[in-house]
Amino acid sequence: MTFLERFFKLREKNTTVSTEIRAGFTTFLAMMYIVPVNASIMSLTGMPFDALITATAVVTIIATILNGIWSNTPVAMSVGMGLNAYFTFGLVKGMHIPWQTALGIVMISGLIFLALSFTKFRAWVLDSVPVDLRRAISAGIGAFIAFIGLKGMGVIVGNPATLVSLGDIKSPDVMLGILGFILAAVFYSYRIKGAFILAIALTSIVAWIFGLAKLPQGIISMPASISPIAFHFDLISALKLSLLPVIITFLVTDMFDTIGTLAGIGLRAGLFKDSKELQKTLEADAAATVIGASLGTSTTTSFIESAAGVEEGGRSGLTAITTGLLFITTLFFLPIYKAIPDNAIYPILVMVGVLMFSELKNIDFSDHVIAVSSFITVILMPLTYSITIGLSAGFVLYLMLALLKKEFDKINIGTITLALIGSLAFIFH
Repeated sequence: MTFLERFFKLREKNTTVSTEIRAGFTTFLAMMYIVPVNASIMSLTGMPFDALITATAVVTIIATILNGIWSNTPVAMSVGMGLNAYFTFGLVKGMHIPWQTALGIVMISGLIFLALSFTKFRAWVLDSVPVDLRRAISAGIGAFIAFIGLKGMGVIVGNPATLVSLGDIKSPDVMLGILGFILAAVFYSYRIKGAFILAIALTSIVAWIFGLAKLPQGIISMPASISPIAFHFDLISALKLSLLPVIITFLVTDMFDTIGTLAGIGLRAGLFKDSKELQKTLEADAAATVIGASLGTSTTTSFIESAAGVEEGGRSGLTAITTGLLFITTLFFLPIYKAIPDNAIYPILVMVGVLMFSELKNIDFSDHVIAVSSFITVILMPLTYSITIGLSAGFVLYLMLALLKKEFDKINIGTITLALIGSLAFIFH
């Protein structure tokens, strides 16, 4: 038995080294889109695009390899879609918070998550918060980032009479974005490996051919420095009572997102039957957010794209480590990333939104308390450009309706606490 087989318990997990490496490569193809997409989103805060490319790749490498070694599970980690959009459009552009303060918020939420990962808090939250509200949060974030994507593509534009309306779909740039979305949707529907990165590549090529974007000024370069953003988080400015709901939003959303992702991956492969594996994966996820905030990125989380590797037979941390090592290659393609047009990126936000919004189908709308609070959670996130407002309103309404309907069995310390914290979002708005 080789060292790798012993260390990763491959025989116990009924897998082989070659299977794990193949699975790691599959996961890499499925999620490598995050490097240019995250850099494009977060650079709108004023953070340097070049540094964000390097930071996103480095965080993905460290977090994914850390999880592979620490938990021995095939789960890859990177900057989470949804919260990175909220970081940019909700906090920095919406609330006019400096990106340094926003990084401080992410750091604080990560430190709290890390501390709580070694306690029974996770189980308490799961028992306290109705599963349908958790699904509504995911669906609401999906609607939020899809709205951002459609607006970025120019499909939706501002209108003083109706707030929003259909954009000029005959515009070459808008048509390029629509093409990118169709490509991403078709590739994903056919379960093509690397569907999103392939859609970005083909859309970019079309843009370069028709002169809608400048050609890359090269292919390979040395990685850009992360010094302009690394360790620039501002904890002091983030420690304000008015920002507590935002910190809780990042904490709760990261926790629910991670648990939901791991549950989905586990169901596909029978993983996490051992609670220690789940616990250690959560610990690695929390540590990754702290590392990410230190290096200059938004919240880091477990990626559902890990399921692609699991379906290829990945069962151990060797899959994750393979994925992490392959992300080293993404450090050297900065010239190509810089030439990718925005409308090759925004369609991916819409597709990720579609996937997250699908959680809506599992909500029990026959329960009126759940139906109203879930609907308000989902609808307010895109309409107010704030995950915090949607999440807070959902918790407050859930508690109020349960009290008014005298359905006291739905109320516990957890729902009361989250509703009270959520009310601060409106008090300090």
